[in-house]
Amino acid sequence: MAITQYDTSLAQNVDGTVRRPSLRIDGGQTSRRPDSVSVESALSIAVEKSGTTYELGLTMRTPGEDEELVIGFLHSEGVIQSSDCLSSVQMGEDRVVVHLTDSAEFDPEALTRRTTMTSSCGICGKDSISNLLHIHGPELSESFIASHQNVSDSVSGLRTKQKTFDLTGGTHACGRAGPDGKITDVREDIGRHNAMDKLIGAALLAEEIPIDEEMVVVSGRASFELVQKALKAGFPAMVSVGAPSSLAVDMANEHGMTLVSFANQDRMTVFSGSNRISVD
Repeated sequence: MAITQYDTSLAQNVDGTVRRPSLRIDGGQTSRRPDSVSVESALSIAVEKSGTTYELGLTMRTPGEDEELVIGFLHSEGVIQSSDCLSSVQMGEDRVVVHLTDSAEFDPEALTRRTTMTSSCGICGKDSISNLLHIHGPELSESFIASHQNVSDSVSGLRTKQKTFDLTGGTHACGRAGPDGKITDVREDIGRHNAMDKLIGAALLAEEIPIDEEMVVVSGRASFELVQKALKAGFPAMVSVGAPSSLAVDMANEHGMTLVSFANQDRMTVFSGSNRISVD
């Protein structure tokens, strides 16, 4: 039975959220009221080069920062390396068309073959398992050093900036932090990979790629897709609140990235690159 009756309490004005009727049961008591949920909707992505438009398909995302999302995704796929590869970006309500310059390296057959995406799946369409660990990215900084306290500060700092999560409990977050643990930029999305793409896309548009003296902090687990995206952006260190996957650890070790997981105020586990973590 659909829930359609609820009270008229005002909704908080937070982008990427909508109000939906709900029946709340708490301590045996029921109440009907609207509740905030994160928006999930489809975004159509296309690339145009030399007069030909290539449809890359759909991704499910939380609307907002769509340009950053698509630019970050294309960077992680190796289509663009800098803003010099962009001629223009055409924005629609639920569609983004990226116009590439002639200098952009774009193999439409390869990219369209491996771009089946959902909000929870980053590169499910990759056509070769052997290509997953062996990627090309910028040289990672060996001078970056962070302490346990710095890592802890970055995690707590990220949490204070998750406004959509505070309201809905339904989004992931990625943030940039300096060696001192201070968060400088954050993006949220219903998909963890989208949040990372938005963060990296914003950095690329600001001409801050590669990122060489910062760590990227993620609010959930560390998957190999997130490690891959972080490596291509140049982050020497990645911090996750949750657990890493085996492929994430293997990829971080192969490329010399520092991977810290289960990070909080009291403890953390370093799975690779311990030379960049100092013990207080």
